[in-house]
Amino acid sequence: MEKVRISKLMSEQGLCSRREADSYIERGWVRVDGQVVSELGAKAYPDQVITLERAAQAQQRTRVTILINKPVGYVSGQAEQGYTPAVALVNARSRAANDRSPLRFEPSHLRGLAVAGRLDIDSQGLLVLTQDGRIAKQLIGEDSDVEKEYLVRVQGRLGGNGLALLNHGLSLDGKPLRPAQVAWQNEDQLRFILKEGKKRQIRRMCELVGLKVVGLKRVRIGRVALADLPLGQWRYLRENERF
Repeated sequence: MEKVRISKLMSEQGLCSRREADSYIERGWVRVDGQVVSELGAKAYPDQVITLERAAQAQQRTRVTILINKPVGYVSGQAEQGYTPAVALVNARSRAANDRSPLRFEPSHLRGLAVAGRLDIDSQGLLVLTQDGRIAKQLIGEDSDVEKEYLVRVQGRLGGNGLALLNHGLSLDGKPLRPAQVAWQNEDQLRFILKEGKKRQIRRMCELVGLKVVGLKRVRIGRVALADLPLGQWRYLRENERF
């Protein structure tokens, strides 16, 4: 058995992100089999027990996750080509009136927010911004198994085996797509449930079977639903909510 970087092991075990792990190691907040590790790049065997000091756990508890109902016309990440990033919607005025979180909005909650699953500029719906590396890894890590659900309005005519292909059998960028769950919601709208998120995946899948997407809305990520969050507003992920 080979030794592996402790930061990599911590990420794989869901303790934190690799960047957070390096920060905790530098501060002496990480123990391996009870011994404090403070050297960046240090390695351990995968079967050794890694634990976080209380200071690291306390810092993790202060990290926030924000849910936005992103409108069309906003980009998910950094501002680009004159377009406004979705994080610009997060302020005290645009917080949803029905947000049940006891947290009080602070500007510090905007620092270090990562997008955990992008929505393109032409799409709307549930967007997750988080300061918590564990949540980012859970939602967009390579081995993520979290479902993302979309309502997709389409134009065009779907061929005989088109629906079957949307469910399983299509490839993008030379790689087969993972099985999806796709069904008609009504006469011009499909419901997609995916466990991956390639760039503009649903739009490209529809093009391959002769359909054009004219509206796309993400309504759920894992167990967290968009529900009645108003368009252009946001709320905090509550302590008892899990993706």
